Amino acid sequence: MMYPETMLVLANDRRRQLIAEADQERLLAGARLSRLARRARKSSAVRGQPA
Repeated sequence: MMYPETMLVLANDRRRQLIAEADQERLLAGARLSRLARRARKSSAVRGQPA
């Protein structure tokens, strides 16, 4: 049998874990987009010409 306090602690821990995972995904997605944008700017420059 689980006590209500234990269930509350477990639920709060899980909630914090889900929030942390969502934050990490959001940060990684932003980093991916900026990397792609940077790569696209580099490749669009004419060879031998400054961007």
